Amino acid sequence: MVNLTIDNINVSVPEGTTIMDAAKMADIPIPKLCYLKDINEIAACRVCVVELEGMERLVTSCNNVVKEGMVIHTNSPKVRTARRQTVQLILSQHDCKCATCVRSGNCQLQEVANDLGILELPFETQLQKGLRSAWTKTFPLYRDVNKCIKCMRCIQICDKVQSLKVWDIAKTGSRTTVNVSLGRNIKEADCALCGQCITTCPVAA
Repeated sequence: MVNLTIDNINVSVPEGTTIMDAAKMADIPIPKLCYLKDINEIAACRVCVVELEGMERLVTSCNNVVKEGMVIHTNSPKVRTARRQTVQLILSQHDCKCATCVRSGNCQLQEVANDLGILELPFETQLQKGLRSAWTKTFPLYRDVNKCIKCMRCIQICDKVQSLKVWDIAKTGSRTTVNVSLGRNIKEADCALCGQCITTCPVAA
């Protein structure tokens, strides 16, 4: 067993346990957007960062394992400041029309933003133009590019669970987005309309 302290609570967990799982065992919630246990543990969203005493940099809790004697702070001012800036950046590339969104009240991004008290964005909103109209309206599955937060849950669930590989990352840098793999139209892909990508999406993309 590994002994550590999380938010002033002494915790003993099996070796190899992630910081996030250790915190969960102690009933300490750590916010997350991209994380799916055993499927998507890539720390893409950076929302689950925590502070380790003795380390200058914050570390992601979903893919870092505990070590003997660790002292962890999951909600310190430094952590909240970093999370707040990260979520503000995500929101600047997200269509924030929550009142008319089907996921309003059941949206992980909305929940995290509310917890952090985000009421305004210091960054210029950058929504991709012209891509919504490019999506076919004659296929039952509709993807809203301006809702996507690039968490890659849909890619991983489709690859690792459904083995269909419908989705993939497209473009690079600030233009990075998720789209149908191999440059195909959704009608040309092997989509089985299983709905797993919809279920696992933390927003309403």
